[in-house]
This record gives sequence, structure tokens and C-alpha cells, in this order.
Amino acid sequence: MLDLAILGLLQESPMHGYELRKQLSTKLGTIRAAISYGSLYPTLRRLQTAGWITEAGETPADDAGVPPLTSRRGRVVYKITAEGKERFQDLLAQVGPEAYEDAAFGVHFAFFSRTDVDIRLRILEGRRRKVEERREGFREVLARASERLDAYTLELQRHGFDAADREVRWLEELISNERSGRSPQARGTAGPAPAADPARPLTARPGPDDSAE
Repeated sequence: MLDLAILGLLQESPMHGYELRKQLSTKLGTIRAAISYGSLYPTLRRLQTAGWITEAGETPADDAGVPPLTSRRGRVVYKITAEGKERFQDLLAQVGPEAYEDAAFGVHFAFFSRTDVDIRLRILEGRRRKVEERREGFREVLARASERLDAYTLELQRHGFDAADREVRWLEELISNERSGRSPQARGTAGPAPAADPARPLTARPGPDDSAE
């Protein structure tokens, strides 16, 4: 996951470690918590040893983009090599089950604009199958064990079902767009309305004109 993300960002421009971490956090969003200096710098050293990246010099000591207390290694600028570009393409083309996991899927999706359409479709379809299985697991728990769960555990299961159901519908829309040659449509921050939870009874709420008896 981190190899793919670093190589992808370095294809855009050379960066020092602090800038890389900042860009990783911005681009990858929900999985940024998994990226720390403790994992970033060992990965950079390994990529450098493999010949996929190399040092391109250093930023000035007073570079405003580097925090004052960052050590010297934070100012080393890295750039991708020709071998690194080939490795990046190899990683983009990997469509095994590991590409459908939460973090790995997020990284692959972040670089979908550089991925062939057939690879995008295979990853999206694999991710959909995985999330559908997750959704059905929540559905079974809600159907079989709802009476044995306390209210908060039950609400957590409902939340999991709703989240999985929304992602399945999102993936289906993306797959449809890919098959028809359309790009993802811009949407507002609100997103689609959540689907009804099959395990949650629908209760009518009084309208503004209803009067209490």
C-alpha cells in the first residue's frame, strides 16, 4: 500500500519526507492514520535500496515547508527512478484480493486516473463483492441476534449495515460509469440518502399539522 502511494506521488514531483507525508494524508484521507514517520522513512530507505527512488539533493535548512524541529533526514528530497516508474505500473496492475481490502482499495482508487479501465473495473467489482459479503454479514446478525443484543450494540450493527449498503450502491454507480465510459460525477458533500435498514422497523412520525390527542 505505502509503496504504491509513495511511488505514485513521486511521479508527480520530487518531495522531501515531510511533504510526502502531508501529501499522503491529503490524498489518502481516511487511511492517513496508518502513515507515520515510523513507517514512512523505513519504506523510503527500502525503496531507495531497491533502486526505485533516489535522493535528488536537499532542501535549504530554512525551508518553510519543513517544521523547525524536523531532523536533517526530513530535508532529503526523493525522486522516482525509471525502475520505480515500472514498479509503480506493476503495482497499479495488481488486482488480487489484497487490492479489495479497505486501505489498499483506497490507495488504488486514489490513482485510478492512471490505471487502465479494465484494471479499474476488476478492482471495483472485487471490492463490491467484498463489501456485499460484509453487508450480508451485518444483515444476518440483525436478523438472527437482534433480540439478544443491547441497544448500543444493535445500533452499531445497523450503522455497519448502512455504511456497507451505501458503499455497494456507490460502487455500482462507479462500475456503471466505467462500463459506459463516463467519469465519476461531481456530487455535493451530503451524498446519497441512506437506504432503509431491513432490520429497523419504520415508525411514522407526526407531521407539523398533526395534533396531539
